[in-house]
Amino acid sequence: MTDSTDAQLAAQYEAYPYPARDPKEEAKRLIIGSPSHLREIDYWVFGARRPQAQPLQALVAGGGTGDGTIMLATHLSRRGNAGRVTYLDRSLAAMRIARARAEARNLTNIDWVQGSILDLPTLGLGPFDYIDCCGVLHHLPEPAAGLAALEVVLAPGGGMGLMVYAPHGRTGVYMVQDALALLAPPDQTPAARIEVGKRVMRHLPESNWLRFNRNFSDHISGGDAGLYDLLLNPRDRAFTVSDFAALLGTSGMAVAAFMEPMRYNPATWLPDPKLRARAASLSATAQAALAESLTGNMSVHIAYCRRAAEPVTRADPMADTAVPVMREVPGSELVKSILPNGQLPFLFDGLRAPVSLPPQAPAILQAIDGERTVADLAAFFAERGMAADKFRRAWAEVFAALEPVNRVLLAAPKG
Repeated sequence: MTDSTDAQLAAQYEAYPYPARDPKEEAKRLIIGSPSHLREIDYWVFGARRPQAQPLQALVAGGGTGDGTIMLATHLSRRGNAGRVTYLDRSLAAMRIARARAEARNLTNIDWVQGSILDLPTLGLGPFDYIDCCGVLHHLPEPAAGLAALEVVLAPGGGMGLMVYAPHGRTGVYMVQDALALLAPPDQTPAARIEVGKRVMRHLPESNWLRFNRNFSDHISGGDAGLYDLLLNPRDRAFTVSDFAALLGTSGMAVAAFMEPMRYNPATWLPDPKLRARAASLSATAQAALAESLTGNMSVHIAYCRRAAEPVTRADPMADTAVPVMREVPGSELVKSILPNGQLPFLFDGLRAPVSLPPQAPAILQAIDGERTVADLAAFFAERGMAADKFRRAWAEVFAALEPVNRVLLAAPKG
């Protein structure tokens, strides 16, 4: 289903491809994020059980200017995986930027398709082992129809990485959107609307809630594309955790893991043991909803999802054959942030949440190289005087603390 607002959305992304990206910057850095980091897909979607050498067929549905596509294609190329990434977007302007970024990196494992995710059932694409869809469903007239189109091309046992807006952390955004809709109605040209938007932002009253919201910088440093996407987008719906779970249910999907799991665990935010016990009695969805309401600062929900009838079974981190891997930050760097009291602080959109680590954590983290198994690590530390049972207790504590913050995962088997 499409409606008149679709034409306005199409005009927006042709005029202001989002996010603003310069292909020349590819020589300086690779933009990393969630979802669709390959190590995250290996672990959160496939449970560290799908062999690394098995070709991964991936779809980035609504690829925009290419962040997710470029990251995943680069990861697959570095691994030597024969899989491919299919980029799908209806904006030619956005696709041109994404293709230029791929060319700058000499990536040849991307297929380029112009089209809407709503057309997926008729495009002859797929099936896909993994589907990325970030920042798309909340702009559709019927998000459930978009999700259903994705599910049709998802391979058995596959998974998705989804991102939708969340309401509490977007406080102030919708107030300004309402004001701009009155001053610059969506039926005006994008250029006319952006000019009005800039004028309003120069004189936004001190009392406006957007001024107090530190979750966003797009309207300040994201250029015209960032300002337009945040404050002038003609259709923008936010989902609570409960809304998101209900949306997934319409296509038989379910959350395998929110990013990061610790943030969605109400025990993180409830030091009172009696309150923790009450929270623990709730369903998984209700616990995540409670964490969302308690913290009040979630502006998006990022989640890895699978069919509800195909839940993921993750590898055992204590198995001798398990291979610990740092998600992105090397252990030698992560340990520099450990405080003298053994705590490692994390910030979730400005909200501080420390985790406690055992005294052996710095040594263990620096020994994790993505190659050594748990048995190898036990032997490594035994040679240095650490008894096997002591290592295993410490490793269990390290993994229990750092897996929920998406820092230490398990690698997929190489075979």
